Amino acid sequence: MKRMFNVIGIASLAAAMSFAGNAAAGKADYNKACKSCHGADGKANPAIEKMMKVEMKDLKSPDVQKVSDADLKKIVEEGQGKMKPVKSLSGSAADDVVAYIKTLK
Repeated sequence: MKRMFNVIGIASLAAAMSFAGNAAAGKADYNKACKSCHGADGKANPAIEKMMKVEMKDLKSPDVQKVSDADLKKIVEEGQGKMKPVKSLSGSAADDVVAYIKTLK
């Protein structure tokens, strides 16, 4: 029984670590691929909002910060609403951007 809990604990840790990214690397990727729309500090670019006729959430907001890493990564890689997938960010680069977004809180 104890061994089963150890295996479950290790599996949970491995799953959590699979989305752990490098926030410093993520900042560089964010600045290249995301900053023009989402702003340097995570607050949306008003010109982009107006042009696209959409209201973008501030990435520092509790609503965004409570989104799971896996779901944020999916948004980056697959897009959401009017946001297109970010083709230059996938795999570990997307993990890194998610890690950076989580530091904005």
